[in-house]
Amino acid sequence: MYESNIDWILAIASGLAGIGIGALGYHLLNANVARNQKVRQRLAETELELTQVKDSLNDHFVRAADLLHGIQRQSQELQQQLAQSAERFCDDDQLKRRLKGSDESVETGDDAEGTAPPRDYADGTHGTLSEDFGLRRAPEEAETATATAQPPRY
Repeated sequence: MYESNIDWILAIASGLAGIGIGALGYHLLNANVARNQKVRQRLAETELELTQVKDSLNDHFVRAADLLHGIQRQSQELQQQLAQSAERFCDDDQLKRRLKGSDESVETGDDAEGTAPPRDYADGTHGTLSEDFGLRRAPEEAETATATAQPPRY
């Protein structure tokens, strides 16, 4: 009878050890699940904050664009008011043209003649790029050069 008690004690001890090992495994496996849930929750909160920041940034740019449009409109109104006032009270024609916004007439004056687009060729018959372009000539060469009329060099 003493031997049967040992079998029962061994069975109970093995059962308790199995329950303990199972509880420990469950606890260790659940710890990762809980950690994953916390990470998912933080990710969801971060995504929510990001969408809120994007929305507020979009609202900011819309408001800034509206303000810029208002400033442009007010600037145009101010320019029109100045042009009307200059038309009535000012005697300077150049100022009147600038205030009207016709800067083209000012540019076609003296400034337009002095600024020509750059060329990649030289005048004359010496080829596309002449080696003596822009150099002063000797007096006897100058006489022959004046005989053949060339367009002005810029």
